[in-house]
Amino acid sequence: MLYLISYDVTDDSRRRHVFEALKDFGRRVQYSVFECNLDEKGLEEVLERLEFAIDPAMDSCRLYRLCEGCAGRVRILGRGDRYSEPDFVIV
Repeated sequence: MLYLISYDVTDDSRRRHVFEALKDFGRRVQYSVFECNLDEKGLEEVLERLEFAIDPAMDSCRLYRLCEGCAGRVRILGRGDRYSEPDFVIV
């Protein structure tokens, strides 16, 4: 399932931890916005890492789940392309 994840983190160190967590699961599409294709296990893992990284009294992370139909209707104005899974991954 495609998730759009945005964050607003006030501290540079915590912001770096959030960025590092999200880049392991998806791709950055704007400064504080990621698109991540997550299964149930991946969602649990990213939530765990984000909860560890932020200060809930000062920071915010938002996860928006996009169904296949909604993800297919994403419109991009300007630079960028639609999210797609890589055909293969080199490990």
